[in-house]
Amino acid sequence: MATEGEDRQSFAAASPNASTRTFNVGTRRSLLARAQATEVVKALRAAWPEHNFEIHAMSTTGDINQKTALHKFNEKALWTQELEVLLEEKKLDLIVHSLKDMPTQLPVDLILGAVTEREDARDAFVLKSSYVGTYKSLEDLPEGAVIGTSSLRRSAQLRRAYPQLKFADVRGNIGTRLSKLDDPNSEYTAIVIAVAGLQRLGLTNRITSYLSKENGKMLHAVGQGALGIESRNGDQAVAELLSRIGCDRTTRAVLAERQLMRTLEGGCSVPIGVETRWTSKSAYSNTQAGVGSKPADVYDQLTGAAKSESSSDSDLSDELILNAIVVSLDGQDAVEIETRRVVTTHEQANDLGFEAAKLLVNKGADKILEKVQLNRGIIQEQGNA
Repeated sequence: MATEGEDRQSFAAASPNASTRTFNVGTRRSLLARAQATEVVKALRAAWPEHNFEIHAMSTTGDINQKTALHKFNEKALWTQELEVLLEEKKLDLIVHSLKDMPTQLPVDLILGAVTEREDARDAFVLKSSYVGTYKSLEDLPEGAVIGTSSLRRSAQLRRAYPQLKFADVRGNIGTRLSKLDDPNSEYTAIVIAVAGLQRLGLTNRITSYLSKENGKMLHAVGQGALGIESRNGDQAVAELLSRIGCDRTTRAVLAERQLMRTLEGGCSVPIGVETRWTSKSAYSNTQAGVGSKPADVYDQLTGAAKSESSSDSDLSDELILNAIVVSLDGQDAVEIETRRVVTTHEQANDLGFEAAKLLVNKGADKILEKVQLNRGIIQEQGNA
């Protein structure tokens, strides 16, 4: 399969035989998206060496329009729709997404077929190269310093925590954003960007500090750091493929996050931040006995670092802690909650996300989100005038 304006990369089977089949894997055209798709295909090749896999990369609406601020779009499938059409038409067999860009409401015949092991879910504070060594954290920045971000979630939380700073939109792939940051003539002092993207491109040397609830007062995006694989509902061949490469612990955590967002009817351009982490077995046991410290306090060093959690999976319990925040665009109003429950099934994960959403609404999150949507509508009308 090939379409106009599409790039293709093939991964041939080591020893083709009568049962060999070629599966078509869709992704966006950016360097990061290709790296993510290659990561998934390598896992598939290791699990299914008898099959062939071809990566088909194409540009989506979000890739083509690099000038409009993300919050001015009113498209829930900004990064996915064109690829989903090809999946529905059976020109693709599966699509690899950054899960944070994947809508929580999918087309009726498509499903989230698998989630692979999560990388670090946190955001990174990245300084302009000429300022490296001068500042070490957001707290160090002088009044009026400009932070580049295209995310309402990031800018809202940062406005709340650091009202002395200024914010400016920055669009483009990771390389473009770093180039804009380092331009001596640019206004940016720093940018905030996902750690996982920098990891996958070998650019962790650019990270000045890691941001989390405890460090920098920043909760990450729903699904951030994880790769979601979209497939057709009822495609048993693809379901069998994906059964060997998914990470169930990651899946349970992100399902809770996605259910929270789905219940609040939020999207990638709405200021909802989350943080999920598994308690250790000892902390959970002690807490159940009534003699332990609060796991969120004791194990906050695991905050957002799902990859390191999974590397010591045997030390973790099935109790999942979910922190969530909804912030007004100006940072003046915020609702924040923490809840937890034992999560051993996907149904329990969805229950936790729904419970967290109800807690937020009970504290007024719905009113904040209504105001956010109203403000976005005004901005869009002004942009179209």
